[in-house]
Amino acid sequence: MNHNTQNDKIEAIDSETLVGGIDIGSEYHFIRFFTDRKIELSKKPFKFENNQEGFDQIIGLIEDLKAKYHKKDVYLGMEPTGHYWFNLMIALEFKGYHVVIVNPMHVKKSKELDDNSPAKNDRKDPKVIAGLVIEGRYQKPYLPDGVYAELRSFNNLIENATEEMTCKKNQIARWFAIYFPNFKDAFSDYTLKSAMLILKVAPLPADILKLGEEGVNKIWREAKLRGVGMKKAKELVEAAKCTVGMQRAPKSATLEIRHLIEDFECLSERRMELETEAAELLKQVPNADKLQEIKGVGFKTTLGFVAEIGDLTRFDNAKQIQKLAGLSIVNDESCKHVGEHHISHRGRKRLRYTMYLAGVSVIAHNEAFAEIYQHLITRSENPLKKMQAVIAVSCKLIRIFYGVLAHGITFDENKMLRDITWYGKDAA
Repeated sequence: MNHNTQNDKIEAIDSETLVGGIDIGSEYHFIRFFTDRKIELSKKPFKFENNQEGFDQIIGLIEDLKAKYHKKDVYLGMEPTGHYWFNLMIALEFKGYHVVIVNPMHVKKSKELDDNSPAKNDRKDPKVIAGLVIEGRYQKPYLPDGVYAELRSFNNLIENATEEMTCKKNQIARWFAIYFPNFKDAFSDYTLKSAMLILKVAPLPADILKLGEEGVNKIWREAKLRGVGMKKAKELVEAAKCTVGMQRAPKSATLEIRHLIEDFECLSERRMELETEAAELLKQVPNADKLQEIKGVGFKTTLGFVAEIGDLTRFDNAKQIQKLAGLSIVNDESCKHVGEHHISHRGRKRLRYTMYLAGVSVIAHNEAFAEIYQHLITRSENPLKKMQAVIAVSCKLIRIFYGVLAHGITFDENKMLRDITWYGKDAA
């Protein structure tokens, strides 16, 4: 894919181009129109609703201005604000207009140039956005389609379910801290089926004591659970005997933990269903299965990577994916000062986090990547800090993932090490 430079973007906008800047809102949008020389063609910001009627109004206005000022092409810039711009972008692209996005940080830094004020208003922002478009400081938005759209949506739903489960876990932990802090003496993990069964029947220490060891064990036997018996039942009863938990409001406490457990189990089942559907969809992505053959790379990493980058053919090389993840190295230096290098943090946050966790995983479970990590933090010249080394491994993974997905390469750990210049020297 041909990625235009800023000069190419500037040259694309000429005297026959109508440029519009759109300030996105939840219910209303505002737009202003300019020539390639930043001469305004609209007398005031045009306000239109975020619905089909509003879209038809703005399309009609664009066509009128095109005819009036003899413009052949239309470039419309906007900030990617939440989800409110999606439908508008689709409607405008359907008419054949060039819809582009500008960096919100660029908008924030540029708005002071006109009046030396960072204040935000519906008149000022569209002008700033249009100016950035004219200067070539824009990007073509990418919304995945087909299987890639489904995978991104499923990945988002899985992440949301995971976050809700974490929230519910914290609430359950709070309940234990108040009513049954000694429960952890018998069960370090309350999400185990054996623990959940007891909590549903006898959540409070008084309930455990009423059941006794035989009663607790009977619940497990009836459920035909293995790995638990009288020994574990005795531990639980002993924990209940020496608990320091609150004994007030037992009825409300019982209902609270029951509802919390039900919510947690419901979320867990939902996530499993989502993961099953996503796994089936992932089979449609060429060579995605080869990623999971890499020791330390599992389904979650593969799904997160593919969902975030979408169609791989839109990238020319792995460096573009690294930039998209916000893992590009930024130099902080001048003629008299040399600062530390750091990553840009500009890009898709979820992709960056996915690759960071992937780096941690392969270092822990893959001997080859662990060796690379150790070399990076212990080398005599320019040793990296631990976090920097993990990021370096993450970037290495991006290059490997790109090669596997783009070319169907089967990853070879030994070949990876042989191709590294320092490896042969260290081995010798």
